[in-house]
Amino acid sequence: MISRLLIPAIALLLTACDIPGMGPDPRIAQREAEAKAVGGACRHGLRSIEDCYSLNEEASKAAVFAGWKAMDEYMRENKIEGVRASVPKAEPAEEILSEVKPKTGKEKAAAKATKP
Repeated sequence: MISRLLIPAIALLLTACDIPGMGPDPRIAQREAEAKAVGGACRHGLRSIEDCYSLNEEASKAAVFAGWKAMDEYMRENKIEGVRASVPKAEPAEEILSEVKPKTGKEKAAAKATKP
C-alpha cells in the first residue's frame, strides 16, 4: 500500500523541480530577439528587407522578417515616418611614400666606410 502511494508522491514532487538543461536554451531566445530587433531597426531606417538580410547574414531570416513586419505594422498604425540611416563614409588616409633611390657604387662604399 505504501509503495503505491510513494511512486505518485515522488512523481508529483519532481514535476515542480527545474532540472538543469531541460528548459529552452536562453541563447537561442536571445539570438531570436536580437534578430527581431535588427528587422525592426531596418524597417525604421527605411531599408528594404533584402538589404537587411544581406547586412545581417548571421541572423535568422524568419526572425528578421518578423521584426521588420511588426515594425511596419506599428509605423503604419501610428503614422510614423522612417528615418533614413546615414553613415558617414570614412575617407582612407593618404600615406606618402618617399621614393628610395638605389645607391650607386660610390654611395655604397661611403656607407661601408662610415660603419664601424
